[in-house]
Amino acid sequence: MNSTPEADWLNLLIGLLQGAQLQLLRVLDALGLAQHVHGQPGWPWARRLSGENLLIDLGQARSLAWTLVFVAVAVLALLLSLFWRRSRYYLLALVPMLLIAAPWPESHVVLVPATPASFHASPTGFTAASIAQGRVLYQQNCVACHGADGKGEGPLAASLAVWPPDLSGPLLWRRADGDLLWRILHGTRDAQQGGQPTMPGFAGKLDEADAWALVDYMKAQGAGQSLRALGNWPQPIGLPGMTVRCGSQPPRLLASWRGQRVRIVAGDAAPTEDPRLVTVLLRPPSSAVATSADCVADSAAAWEALSLIAGTDQLAGTQLIADRDGWLRARGAPGKAGWSDDDLLCRSERAPAAAAAGQGAAALPADGLGALIARMDAQPVRFVKGGFIH
Repeated sequence: MNSTPEADWLNLLIGLLQGAQLQLLRVLDALGLAQHVHGQPGWPWARRLSGENLLIDLGQARSLAWTLVFVAVAVLALLLSLFWRRSRYYLLALVPMLLIAAPWPESHVVLVPATPASFHASPTGFTAASIAQGRVLYQQNCVACHGADGKGEGPLAASLAVWPPDLSGPLLWRRADGDLLWRILHGTRDAQQGGQPTMPGFAGKLDEADAWALVDYMKAQGAGQSLRALGNWPQPIGLPGMTVRCGSQPPRLLASWRGQRVRIVAGDAAPTEDPRLVTVLLRPPSSAVATSADCVADSAAAWEALSLIAGTDQLAGTQLIADRDGWLRARGAPGKAGWSDDDLLCRSERAPAAAAAGQGAAALPADGLGALIARMDAQPVRFVKGGFIH
């Protein structure tokens, strides 16, 4: 997460880099020049432009941004020289001068090793069912080395040549989803030790669907562990998809409410409806208590997934609020009356736009939930694959 004033332009820069690479890959695929790997077009080069490194090294990010401006001006000058004969030689002379003057960033920062799956997108949609499947697979294949909590302290960890990475920290979120898929299926090697294997690949044991489910589970597990350790979600985590029943209507997916704020209330008690939110009652597994709630989700996988993300084994009474884009933003603890700014767990440390403009806290709604919603709307989560900025 980055909460500095540079966040806006840095998001734009990383988004442009990501979008340009994706469009290039789509063009190659349309021309039949991209080989399909694990069901999607594979990145054909050993390197890619890095968004995650630019988040860490702001100086190099600025250098790259200015270099792109210089290159754009050089291209414009080159195009003008084709039509403006009178000043053609001046324009052509300007091109190399701009390219020489550009503050080119260090190549090892901007370009990072890529895998054929670097730009693969998860087909699961981050659902509760996928997380539950991933949990079973993790216990069968990963817990011995990575540990039950994902911190890399499993019973076999000490015997390995390289200690397993901490999957509960920011490293997991800085990796592109496709790179995680590739490492699960094909393993990892240590470049500093002559390419010695540090983790075996599971391609012979797991298929692509299994690997994507593992990625979903590791994200949910990492979010819960971060919440336990830090008291917040330092990296954005989405509200898992699940099936919801509303009265006598046919079941619908939770994602169908995208564009509206969603509140999940865990337990058997019917929640109070609020027009500012779509409220869904999440019932415990095997609950036989009748409820008068309008919309209900009662799958064991949904309860398990949200318990994991909320970092608790006692989910009953917890309330979770997702913003209009589906990101989980706030948690209300069991037994707590009302909402406050402290319940906003996925946030920016910058003041909301209204306060920054001098309007102060008086511009925010008086009630706690209204103020929390206002801050959520004023500070949306900005997400770029391979880099996260609130």
